[in-house]
Amino acid sequence: MSFFERLSNIFFSPQRAAKAIAEKPVWVDALILIIIAAALFTYLSMPFQQKDSLEMMRNNIKMQERLGEARFNEYIANLENPSKTGTIIRSIVIAPLSLIVGFLFQCLILLGLGRVSSSQGKYMHIFSGFLHARFIDIVLGGAIKTILVLTKKSFMQTTTSLAMFFPKLEVTSSAFMILSQIDFFQLWAYGVLGLVLSHIFQVELKKGLIISYAVWLLKTLLYIALGFLSLRFMR
Repeated sequence: MSFFERLSNIFFSPQRAAKAIAEKPVWVDALILIIIAAALFTYLSMPFQQKDSLEMMRNNIKMQERLGEARFNEYIANLENPSKTGTIIRSIVIAPLSLIVGFLFQCLILLGLGRVSSSQGKYMHIFSGFLHARFIDIVLGGAIKTILVLTKKSFMQTTTSLAMFFPKLEVTSSAFMILSQIDFFQLWAYGVLGLVLSHIFQVELKKGLIISYAVWLLKTLLYIALGFLSLRFMR
């Protein structure tokens, strides 16, 4: 099955894609697409993310007291005049690299959970299936969110999660922090991943979905916890 067939089938015929990945794990082209998409979307949205951060921090008295006036003014100056080199490095190096590290760790957890009920499947099968499933939220979802960011000219107020149904929520509120992690494209992606895992581990679909969404839940709880920590630092 060609790359474009796999890309198409993930969206329109996931059962067929799952069978193909379970039989022959291929991942290089999938990884390249995800890296390019992540780098491009990060680069396009970075100016709006910096602008939103500047608006939030400019009048943050507690942050100024915590950092000291000199360090705070330097921080604000960096947000007002961000380095182009720094933006490029964060976009094409840091963002994709951190994404890949997270992928590798999640696949390791998936393998461990899968071993509870099956001796079938290898790490590279899981890694291949994981990458293909994440086409949904990183490639498609990322493209849609980037278009919304460019349209609204705001990064923090743009979401494809449950938070979109509560437009009056402050982005720094605890409710927004939680709801923003329940992203519809990610729910779709991890659902397809569950289907792929059921073929890789040769277990029923229900077990594949349980394994997949268990990892999604762990990841979501981690991001919520990190979000609360960042809020405490900002307040």
